[in-house]
Amino acid sequence: MTIRVLVVDDQAMVREGFAALLGAQDDIAVVGQAENGAIAVEMAAIHRPDVVLMDVRMPVMDGLEAARRILADASPARLGDPAAAGPGPDGTDISSAPAGVTHVLMLTTFDVDDYVYDALRLGASGFLLKDALAEELVAAVRIVASGEALLAPSVTKRLIEQFALSRARPQLSRERLDGLTERELEVMTLLGRGWSNQEIAAELFIAQQTVKTHVSKILAKLELRDRVQAVVLAYDTGLVQPGS
Repeated sequence: MTIRVLVVDDQAMVREGFAALLGAQDDIAVVGQAENGAIAVEMAAIHRPDVVLMDVRMPVMDGLEAARRILADASPARLGDPAAAGPGPDGTDISSAPAGVTHVLMLTTFDVDDYVYDALRLGASGFLLKDALAEELVAAVRIVASGEALLAPSVTKRLIEQFALSRARPQLSRERLDGLTERELEVMTLLGRGWSNQEIAAELFIAQQTVKTHVSKILAKLELRDRVQAVVLAYDTGLVQPGS
């Protein structure tokens, strides 16, 4: 299947360079380019890309706000409501665009970026440095399009723990986790510590496939997009403490 990508960056050379590189791949189609977050939100509603490659810092509307709006999935048409299908922001009929889940991959200049943690909390599937190699960019788009988080569990854990230690973060009620079974709560805790499926399976003496099943159920029950969001939620609810 072809991966539909929307490239968002206020620097024309960067934007067009990424678009040219991705468009040259047999399995990737660039469905649009946007120079700021406001335009990105409009284009995402029209084209419904599989992946939005989103710069963080842009004029008019930054990437964080644009990601929030796109990931909120405000258009009921995306959820299969025929009553909501119809003209998009520019008059284009969005009812004919292919339905699917949109994943956001954030672009940043620095790997230690205050925006990164907020983006992950909002549901971004990961982040990529702007100076990444061409093959890394292509691989990142494919990974995110498949529904996986871009960051390895241990990297995600280190990143989030760094910001959890240095910044005040919202304390969410543990009641958010009440729907989880005892075993799912155990898996959720280990997810929050940055453990891989293999490590969780060894710790709990269960098969890796069983771990995958538990992770899928956790994400579904908590309405999370991927395990990155699960790590964020584990910290925000106090299930996992920095340094644990």
